[in-house]
Amino acid sequence: MDLLQAVIIAIIEGLTEYLPVSSTGHMIIASSFFGIAGDDFTKLFTIVIQLGAILAVIALYFKRFFQSVDFYLKLLVAFIPAVVLGLLLSDFIDSLLESPLTVAISLVIGGVILLKVDEWFGDSENTDISYGTALKIGFFQCIAMIPGVSRSGASIVGGMSQKLSRKAAAEFSFFLAVPTMFGATAKKSYDYYKAGFELSQDQINMLIVGNVVAFVVAMLAINTFINYLSRHGFKMFGYYRIIAGLAVILIHYFIHPLTII
Repeated sequence: MDLLQAVIIAIIEGLTEYLPVSSTGHMIIASSFFGIAGDDFTKLFTIVIQLGAILAVIALYFKRFFQSVDFYLKLLVAFIPAVVLGLLLSDFIDSLLESPLTVAISLVIGGVILLKVDEWFGDSENTDISYGTALKIGFFQCIAMIPGVSRSGASIVGGMSQKLSRKAAAEFSFFLAVPTMFGATAKKSYDYYKAGFELSQDQINMLIVGNVVAFVVAMLAINTFINYLSRHGFKMFGYYRIIAGLAVILIHYFIHPLTII
């Protein structure tokens, strides 16, 4: 990975982490195109730069993180399913991360679902999140362990299925990203450390740049997404996912096979 590739992947992370289009899926596809997806540092980079995106949520919603103990308890309840299933299915999830075609298929299927979400659930005015609702959203989030599904998309749809407004569902999805992404980043970073993976100074510099870029882009993306979602719903994201997924499949089979070997 060179610096330009690092910046491009960080932009993709910041732009897509909180949109219902799958940041992991897009980074897998981008690194596949660059021919660097099989590199250990690339895999670590795509995980660690999530910290920048996490900080964007904390910066934008700083006051909300100090509103009550109840807020944290609900996040904990929603976080538990990801912890349990993540530990149980870790090896299986890692194997799926090596398949751009899995991403493409997930993009298409998720896109079709997003075209129907507004019709299925509408946009209520409910903003109250009970512990039961938080737990159900947590289980929805686990679907995103399949690359290409989208963590934010799955958890937002989970919230709307519990009669939350689009905005309330989206914001809770953002908050839930903080423990979920921090936990995943910490675990994977520890795994690399335990395996004896050492970073060069250039790689450390790329991680710093990547986090800064992801932070700035995520700040812009979150505000834009909330405003758009409240007014227009999910259809544009559904169409985008379908087009992007079909494009990846077309490129893989007819132009250039996408591998991460």
